[in-house]
Amino acid sequence: MTGKNQLPKINGQKQVAKSRLFAIEQLELTFSNGEERQYERMIGTGNGAVMIVPMLNPDTLLLVREYCAGTHSYELGFPKGLIDSGETPEQAANRELQEEIGYGSKHLQHLSQVMMAPAFFNAKMDIFIASNLYPSTLEGDEPEPLEVVFWPVKEYKTLLQQPDFQEARSIAALMLLIDYLSPSKLANQSGVSAV
Repeated sequence: MTGKNQLPKINGQKQVAKSRLFAIEQLELTFSNGEERQYERMIGTGNGAVMIVPMLNPDTLLLVREYCAGTHSYELGFPKGLIDSGETPEQAANRELQEEIGYGSKHLQHLSQVMMAPAFFNAKMDIFIASNLYPSTLEGDEPEPLEVVFWPVKEYKTLLQQPDFQEARSIAALMLLIDYLSPSKLANQSGVSAV
């Protein structure tokens, strides 16, 4: 469903700041009602990102606990990373799995694409379920080894209550997985093997 609003006209745009990861752009806008405003938005410098929900088996999720500079804390979440130049989202997902949890995947199921803070950031993330895992390790860019955490799928409500499982993208990925499995499949744990 789309709304009735017309996109505002961009009268001018200029970069006002830049870092290694982001550029900040200022927009001069005129809305369809004649109102003029200045907005700022962050422009990602990459090709998008991926998040992967690894299924070790039909009953077990794999998560990672890693340092997050934004909150200066260790957070529990799903493996994720940027898509490198020349990679497809699927290739990036399989590479990130090997770098972060020491497994590759023979089957990746695309769940959804989500946007992160679209009011001021243009970044998108593709979310995958990874199944048919096999041991495989690639060297990543993490400054320290990541802690891999095994979690029973049927205990997803307990995971949602963990004080270090707070990242909205990981929560969204978990809920997309639960919806994908559906209540009947989750109850008897028979649906994940078909992923």
